[in-house]
Amino acid sequence: MSESSKSHKSKAPKTLNFGIFICSTSRSKQIEAGEKEVSDLGGDTIVQILEKAGQKVLFKKIIADDETQIQDATMYAMGLEHLDVAIFSGGTGITPTDITIETVTPFLDKTLPGFGEFFRRISFDHVGSAAVMSRAVAGVAKGRAFFCIPGSPDAVKTALETLILPEAPHIVKHARE
Repeated sequence: MSESSKSHKSKAPKTLNFGIFICSTSRSKQIEAGEKEVSDLGGDTIVQILEKAGQKVLFKKIIADDETQIQDATMYAMGLEHLDVAIFSGGTGITPTDITIETVTPFLDKTLPGFGEFFRRISFDHVGSAAVMSRAVAGVAKGRAFFCIPGSPDAVKTALETLILPEAPHIVKHARE
């Protein structure tokens, strides 16, 4: 790591406030139907990894793969004064209902193409050529970092441990300059 990167990282906040949106129509319908036990392994994995790393999870919300709901969630995240990082998990694949990327990206002031590139490169070591189907993306908006990642527990673990946790403080620092 360069001296410049070390210096910037040393000045970045150590603890961040995270908001998590799980984009899943099936889980959203379960909640709407009043089901008490809604399985969300990917979302639970995000919370566990963040809390184990000493980060603060302000909320975890399950929303449908719906343009309006994802837009509303993005605007909600941009308006929360104490939120540093928003993670959108799910809806990043290639099916017609996977619209997280298309819906969040227009709100970003700047995108971070390297995030998706490195995520796919790292994923290739785990899942092989299927990594090409991931459309993971990251960027910044209103001084916050946004990450759109797949919803599977393995993908969540890869994204958080290898990219998000090591770089989110650095990203937030620069987004707020």
